[in-house]
Amino acid sequence: MTEQDHDDLAGLLGDPVVMQYYPKPRDRAGALAWIHWNQRLYRERGFGLWLITLRETGEFVGDCGLTPQLVDGRTEIEIGYHVRADLQGRGLATEAAEACRDLARDALGVRRLIAIINPANTPSQRVAEKLGLDHERDASVHGGTQRIYAGDLGPART
Repeated sequence: MTEQDHDDLAGLLGDPVVMQYYPKPRDRAGALAWIHWNQRLYRERGFGLWLITLRETGEFVGDCGLTPQLVDGRTEIEIGYHVRADLQGRGLATEAAEACRDLARDALGVRRLIAIINPANTPSQRVAEKLGLDHERDASVHGGTQRIYAGDLGPART
């Protein structure tokens, strides 16, 4: 994710449909801050959110990846995903999230993964369940009550 992706990310994160389960869509400055946050994560952690593109055309789809999140006083690794509204429902979030889950387990040694999901966001909950995450509890995160989906990734696959 670089500043060259600003227009695509501003469109994605500024879309009220994509961001309907967030407090509000992000403006262009918020999208740029999103890019800078991820660049910092890459430097400090070696991972963050990455762009999703269509393999066939290179067309921008969204973002997906791994971010540290503070939940109930504990830092957890979250898998997160956003897909353009016109491309939702095609399994793209699931495909990207499965790749990120496998990377977390096999390359980064992450043993536990969470997803922080608005209780009304049933499509995102279905993606989490397809990844092997189960609703563990509800917690106050990011200014509201969110569902915490979690799963043990087990040992790395070789």
